[in-house]
Amino acid sequence: MSKVLIIGAGGVGSVVVHKCAQLPHVFSDILLASRTKSKCDKIASDIGGGKIKTAQVDADNVPELVAFIKSFNPKLVINVALPYQDLTIMDACLETGVHYLDTANYEPKDVAKFEYSWQWAYQEKFKKAGLMALLGCGFDPGVTNIFTKHAAVNHFDEIHYLDIVDCNAGSHGKAFATNFNPEINIREITQKGKYWENGQWIEIEPMSIHQPIDYPNVGPKESYLLFHEELESLVKNFPTIKRARFWMTFGQQYLTHLEVLQNVGMTSIAPVKFKGIDIVPLEFLKAVLPDPGTLGENYTGQTSIGCQIKGIKNGKDVTYFIWNNCHHADCYKEVKAQGVSYTTGVPAMIGAKMMLEGHWMKPGVYNTEEFDPKPFMDDLYKYGLPWHEKVGAELAFTY
Repeated sequence: MSKVLIIGAGGVGSVVVHKCAQLPHVFSDILLASRTKSKCDKIASDIGGGKIKTAQVDADNVPELVAFIKSFNPKLVINVALPYQDLTIMDACLETGVHYLDTANYEPKDVAKFEYSWQWAYQEKFKKAGLMALLGCGFDPGVTNIFTKHAAVNHFDEIHYLDIVDCNAGSHGKAFATNFNPEINIREITQKGKYWENGQWIEIEPMSIHQPIDYPNVGPKESYLLFHEELESLVKNFPTIKRARFWMTFGQQYLTHLEVLQNVGMTSIAPVKFKGIDIVPLEFLKAVLPDPGTLGENYTGQTSIGCQIKGIKNGKDVTYFIWNNCHHADCYKEVKAQGVSYTTGVPAMIGAKMMLEGHWMKPGVYNTEEFDPKPFMDDLYKYGLPWHEKVGAELAFTY
């Protein structure tokens, strides 16, 4: 039984709190903190029973974070705030002697660029402090990394080709909305795409490579090649990979809205003067778009996310597909969330459980594929994200 501090009260944060509250034998005391305490109070009220304590904290302010963490004295901080705040929270964890977990890698606020280098640079600091930091423990990144490790352990001698495929075949009924933080989502998909091939990164224009992919129980959906952070750690930790790519579906209505917003400058992160005040267009856009945490009630359809892999086993070519499908309506019924928040929040809870129970615990900074996948895979089944696999699967790609 351990105290845990959860920072961030958006859609993912809500799922993490709900799921942690279901396991009081692991998470004995839960404190939910955010810049806006009223959001925390609403989540605590939904869970009920006085199980969740709430507080206000500025996650950009290291001294404030340090004092706040010391006042609660948790064993672990689960960071589901904004990626801009990863480093300040890691600094505060180091200063207070607390373990750390997040779901998305750091990116600077003034540059639309995300990579692990900033956080991997903390390796020796965490080792020296005897603390562990687990990076990217959502679904993608997170579960997709663990799926790849599971495949490497059980089905391959060498992985040569990896394609991560992510489909949201759901409908929220809004003209335009993002399934997680709009600012982060739009920054991610409007920057140049990138994939790994033959020992180097290949950069492409945004959304310039796409093809239909047949998703289980969904059918064919047009899918676009993006850069996604798990590719960076996977090609580092599985050096036999010759090519690694990430694909995501987008509906035509979404793409049309996005193109218009880009054309009129609303996706820019460069400040502009408005009535004598500096504003960032993308931050303003975020303020007028629907909050992803409010989309769940009328969300229909499902997500389908998995890894399509080709490699060799005993000198023979092997193809393999592992995936999870998750229904939005089921997620809302259980924790009042839509499926994209659920598929990120459940793995964050499981990763925290792995650390607190000692299954995954060693000093340093790590990605999820650096640990034994079995206990995590077992818990995916137990806590709402059952997975399926097929050896000898027909894959969607050419090699």
